[in-house]
Amino acid sequence: MRNPTVSLVICAYNEEKYIGACLDYAIKNGKRNLCEIIVIDNASTDRTEEIASARKGVRVVREEKKGLTRARQRGYEEAKGRIIAFTDADTLMPPNWTETILDEFKKDTELAVLSGPYVYYDVPKRDQFLVRLYWYLLAMPVYWLVGYMAIGGNFAIKKTVLEKMNGFDTTIEFYGEDTDIARRASAFGRSKFKPDFIIYTSGRRLENTGIFSVAFTYVVNFLSEVLFHKPASKDYRDIR
Repeated sequence: MRNPTVSLVICAYNEEKYIGACLDYAIKNGKRNLCEIIVIDNASTDRTEEIASARKGVRVVREEKKGLTRARQRGYEEAKGRIIAFTDADTLMPPNWTETILDEFKKDTELAVLSGPYVYYDVPKRDQFLVRLYWYLLAMPVYWLVGYMAIGGNFAIKKTVLEKMNGFDTTIEFYGEDTDIARRASAFGRSKFKPDFIIYTSGRRLENTGIFSVAFTYVVNFLSEVLFHKPASKDYRDIR
């Protein structure tokens, strides 16, 4: 990929509190390397569309069928770039995030999908420390063992790989969808989880549900996807 183009897709449902800052960071830190920024408004009933549309250069697409994987699928169908990067509406893109994507895909022609960890910007220091332990003591060894891993709010994937995968599995509601992406993409190239390819995100789910409960749910669904190729959890709760 000598001159890869990158589309940024942000899936959003009732994210009026976060979407403005998310887009401001994306425009400031990533727009020079992006061919487009697309917000998939996933049947929001608040001011998400209004706020996103007010940002110059941002295209808002309405997807009436609610569901994260359905929003991802619509983003894939709308995107023009050869690489599609996905973030969540409550993320803050750090400097050099898009540069890392370009560098990784340019230097490794076999790379199918690139991902990395979250850094939570609004949780207590104790929880931040526990999350770091989770990434380095649990997630990374498991990734080395299994060979693939992805985080849904922080990954980039070749569009040709998505085509070969027949897009996203829209039967998955929420949990396990990122592992499903990494697992299926790894059949068509390398799946890389890079510890320093971070994105800042809200820890609202950790604070609302509890850090240990969230970690347990993600681990169970990761293992279920790896072993049985389907998530263990069928239901999920929006945290807004």
